[in-house]
Amino acid sequence: MDNMDLFSYLREKNMEKESPLAARIRPTTLEEIVGQQHIIGKDKMLYRAIRADKLGSLILYGPPGTGKTTLAKVIANTTSAEFLQMNATVAGKKDMEEVVAKAKDCAAMYGKKTILFIDEIHRFNKGQQDYLLPFVEDGTLTLIGATTENPYFEVNSALLSRSMVFELKPLQKEEIMTLISRAVYDKDKGMGAYGAVIDQEALMFLADAAGGDARHALNAIELGIKTTERGEDGAIHITLEVAQECIQKRAVRYDKTGDNHYDTISAFIKSMRGSDPDAAVYYLAKMLYAGESLTFIARRIMICAAEDVGTADPQALTVAVSAAQAAERIGMPEAQLILSEAAVYVACAPKSNACSNAIWEAMQTVEETGNLPVPVHLQDAHYKGAAKLGHGEGYLYAHDYPNHYVRQQYLPYELSGKEFYRPDGNGYEQKIKEHMSRIKKEAQQTSKAEGEV
Repeated sequence: MDNMDLFSYLREKNMEKESPLAARIRPTTLEEIVGQQHIIGKDKMLYRAIRADKLGSLILYGPPGTGKTTLAKVIANTTSAEFLQMNATVAGKKDMEEVVAKAKDCAAMYGKKTILFIDEIHRFNKGQQDYLLPFVEDGTLTLIGATTENPYFEVNSALLSRSMVFELKPLQKEEIMTLISRAVYDKDKGMGAYGAVIDQEALMFLADAAGGDARHALNAIELGIKTTERGEDGAIHITLEVAQECIQKRAVRYDKTGDNHYDTISAFIKSMRGSDPDAAVYYLAKMLYAGESLTFIARRIMICAAEDVGTADPQALTVAVSAAQAAERIGMPEAQLILSEAAVYVACAPKSNACSNAIWEAMQTVEETGNLPVPVHLQDAHYKGAAKLGHGEGYLYAHDYPNHYVRQQYLPYELSGKEFYRPDGNGYEQKIKEHMSRIKKEAQQTSKAEGEV
């Protein structure tokens, strides 16, 4: 090794030593990766493609700290192809031209393929993405793009059609705990040389507070180990108090599988039902702070909109469903704004459980009465032979009558006169009640007049 090579080697090692823990402890093999088994499990296609070094262009999509760059680095360590990397936030046209030139030289001189990893590919504008397209198409480059944004909105459809999209999920609590433990005790790539120990309570709190972001947890544990004084036993103790300081978050008493979890969601629902938006937002904040699933919260808002608001404000369910879709698409932290709007809307909406009572009573009636026959005039008359059976005979087409309503038997005859939906007149139900009363009254008067004639 000459002096220049030695200098470069030492500089690289020093940079590695001073780099953040999250970068130092990054896995170098597929087996070291924690999580994402839905795409890199041993029976999965991506795992086999990486192992066989037969990788095509792909887009890695997922929240921060889920392993997109890690997976790209593992591919770099596994492949025999030339591996080049750039970040879309700083790369320009000249950088892209240099990469293409290198790839062409590598293919011509050594017969090697080139894999180009572009971090935050969604930051490339349309022109930059279009520039890459012909080189991806002719095989000059195999593209690996990483993005936190939905690629179907942010990446050109032409590039997408030539790539496979893999979605990385937020890491589970147990997976974050594994990574934290590895960071604390691993002496080669972690911080094991510091002689630190982490309490189970602190470990579980950090894993919860990280919200599926491994980098967030690793940055916190690095800060804790580097800034905490040694105890009398000579060890650095990462307690719950230290963990809270490091991640700048208080431990909320909220076990997502325990009683407190159910108490909080119960209070959240009852606050919306009870028309108290302040309490609803408070319990929403408590759940979000503790890392509760956005899907779980959104589902409860939708249920409350249907069960407790109902037709008093039919728009409430639309708001709740839209919020659920938007929160899932956008993710935290912005999702808190969306869920807050939905929770407040449902809390402030006029309330009615008439629809809920209707279906519950109807279900009970079905259970008690069994399979009552559908009135003959309502039976399907569209298939061959239905007329011979009399099906549909005598049916009155509602649109042929005033107000698009006509009196006829819809329920089974055994349930004639039975009511399930009884609007109480709150909110929009007042209009429903007035409308139904009016059309029935007018139909009755018309029927009476025709009878007298």
